[in-house]
Amino acid sequence: MLEVEKKRLLILCTGNSCRSQMAEGISRHFYSDFFDVFSAGIHPSFVHPVAIAVMGEIGIDISNHRSKSVSELTGHGFDCVMTVCGKADQNCPVFLGKSKRIHWGFDDPAQFTGNSDEILNEFRRIRDAIVLKFRMDWEGILS
Repeated sequence: MLEVEKKRLLILCTGNSCRSQMAEGISRHFYSDFFDVFSAGIHPSFVHPVAIAVMGEIGIDISNHRSKSVSELTGHGFDCVMTVCGKADQNCPVFLGKSKRIHWGFDDPAQFTGNSDEILNEFRRIRDAIVLKFRMDWEGILS
């Protein structure tokens, strides 16, 4: 059986709190045969507890993830650098080499205001949007 060389994927967001953490978990869960996945933030903070909860609902555990600064990864080579928010897309550092840049923007569920059920549903909506986008378009990352 021919083994496929994994591509290195970096997912960037502003705080590395919600969207990039969920995208990292989803990518590792569904596509670990194809990608070594990392996530980071322009201004890292913490992994949002609601993101951890909604990922657990679909069987993906991100409770051991930590919010990382993109500066921790600037010396590493990546085949693809994906931004999942507009601010990260505008402020994405340059990675030397042949990194492909992709922007898949998602709303920030941490900025949503409402009661606890509404906030939970917004996190679920973004999680599901990330799953759908990856399932529909992940091959674009490989090309």
